[in-house]
Amino acid sequence: MTNKTKLVTVTPRVAMLTERDVGKTPVLECIDLGISFGGLKAVDNFNITIGRTEITGLIGPNGAGKSTLLKMIVGELAPDDGNVILTKGKTLGYLAQHQEMQSGNTIYEEVRTAKADIIAMERRIREIEMELKHLSGDALNDRLETYNRLMATFERENGYSCESEITGVLKGLGFTENDFTKPVDTLSGGQKTRVSLGKLLLTKPDILLLDEPTNHLDLNSIAWLETYLLNYQGAVLIVSHDRYFLNKVVTKVLEIELGELRTYMGNYSDYAAKKQQLRDIRLKEYLNQQQEIKHQEAVIEKLRSFNREKSIKRAESREKMLEKMQTIEKPIEVNTDIHLKLEPSCVSGNDVLTVEHLSKSFPGQELFTDVNLEIKRGEHVAVIGDNGTGKTTLLKILNRVVSADSGTYTLGSNVKIGYYDQEHHVLHMEKTIFDEISDDYPTLTNTEIRNVLAAFLFTGDDVFKQISSLSGGERGRVSLAKLMLSEANFLILDEPTNHLDIASKEILENALNDYTGTVLYVSHDRYFINQTASRILDLVNHTFVNYIGNYDYYLEKKEELTTAYAGEASTPSSVSDNSTDKNVSESKLSWQEQKEAQARLRKRQNELKKTEERIGELEDRDGEIDALMVQEEIFTNSVKCQELAKEKATIAEELEELYMKWEELAEDA
Repeated sequence: MTNKTKLVTVTPRVAMLTERDVGKTPVLECIDLGISFGGLKAVDNFNITIGRTEITGLIGPNGAGKSTLLKMIVGELAPDDGNVILTKGKTLGYLAQHQEMQSGNTIYEEVRTAKADIIAMERRIREIEMELKHLSGDALNDRLETYNRLMATFERENGYSCESEITGVLKGLGFTENDFTKPVDTLSGGQKTRVSLGKLLLTKPDILLLDEPTNHLDLNSIAWLETYLLNYQGAVLIVSHDRYFLNKVVTKVLEIELGELRTYMGNYSDYAAKKQQLRDIRLKEYLNQQQEIKHQEAVIEKLRSFNREKSIKRAESREKMLEKMQTIEKPIEVNTDIHLKLEPSCVSGNDVLTVEHLSKSFPGQELFTDVNLEIKRGEHVAVIGDNGTGKTTLLKILNRVVSADSGTYTLGSNVKIGYYDQEHHVLHMEKTIFDEISDDYPTLTNTEIRNVLAAFLFTGDDVFKQISSLSGGERGRVSLAKLMLSEANFLILDEPTNHLDIASKEILENALNDYTGTVLYVSHDRYFINQTASRILDLVNHTFVNYIGNYDYYLEKKEELTTAYAGEASTPSSVSDNSTDKNVSESKLSWQEQKEAQARLRKRQNELKKTEERIGELEDRDGEIDALMVQEEIFTNSVKCQELAKEKATIAEELEELYMKWEELAEDA
């Protein structure tokens, strides 16, 4: 904390508390926080309480003030109003979105600085051990006392596991042992953020403030971070647009919307359900009030039409009542920020993409080898995998941005590609937003171009901004606008949800789910994948493992299918032509086997479902027959009794067969 933020010491609360209550004992409080920029309120009258072990998510649209709030808490910005209260003796750690790091250290050395106190303590312990050999009497006793005190602290701080803890955190965040010696000065912004996150986690402050911590992590690293935070012995406040991540870890959600801060208990799903419920209630209240206002206005108009003194007075009285009425604002519509509708201009052939024996490597780095895959019309395929495995490179190959080392790919008939590039190479930096659209789509009128850009939040003079001056999120919106206009029937998207807030992600999800064409995309956004993918390709050990389902299905089958089809990482070697042909055919067969095996599995699961439904129908009918046969009009009718008895026997016979079939299917599914 810096002197920019006013700190108030609070006396720890002492009472008979349950374990649950202790976890909610405040470690951080923000009281009536407010700050303005250029005369406009960015944050106004925010009140926040963070419990000692609470994991809290902070959400809201881009520009709502989330990062500003974190900066006020840590003292990087001084609030105009209110106080930030950190409980006496507690420590706070902060991870910003962007990191600058120029230390001359290697990755390992930089992260190791987080344990500087422990390392210094161990060094002092070793020095005392050497001194003890040469001491006696009181001097020895004094030094032994210091030694014992240091050893007790060292053990309490888990000093013996210090180095293994550093290694564990670095590997958890996606660094290999070969990376440990890389100078931090040469790292990308995303890599520096991961190093900073590692340092922060190892310092173990009483409260962690994390601003978009998953932005530069692959799926494995995100899963590791989830587990780490769930076991963290302190409080955590997270700004994130990663809904799957929030759903896994948070116990409370703070939402900033239209300048107001609201608190929802539970995870992201609980928040979404509660918010929709409150919105529905609010909308009902609004509609009821609007109906009442219209009714009163009609009555007033009718009273005035009578044109009599008494009726005019009564009309005036009702008007005064309406003026005093506390009007309810209409709840904001969901997903109205960006209007995105994707429509292909023509239908492609059934075979959209065929990849055969594709390989790509860079000096010192093999990405993938002998890849074979097919994509059919209408499929929504997500490509996942660790950072650096070649996912983006594959998309660049398909879009002729880079060349493959070997192998071929073939597009089907009438296939028209629309490409969304996370680095936005499809945009021209020297052009304005308006020119970017008008040059690519010259048949559009100025009004039509402005309407399209307005749908993506570019209005007025904003349309004349240069592409080079735009933020990552703004460039993403321009790319999405071009994608919408392209009318492509095969969308290839590289991290399409990067820089989008939650509302905008939901808009893109809905647009893709309504899209009748074919989609191939790379993403680390698990919630997005779960909502939009019908198939997943996992790039692991230089090859693709195929999963016919969404992200939940991938998690269920990951271990089984990775072992079966990816095996251990392959190492390139010089082989004869015959050997190469054999490996190629085996790879092709492996791909075919994956498709066939999963098709068989899906067929068994469908049969199992149908069998269960049929068993349910028959059991219900059997129960109905039992109920009928005790009715007087039935048991006194011999013909009807015989019919029902015959039907019951038929049901019993079919059920016996179905029970056996179900058992067999359940065993294999």
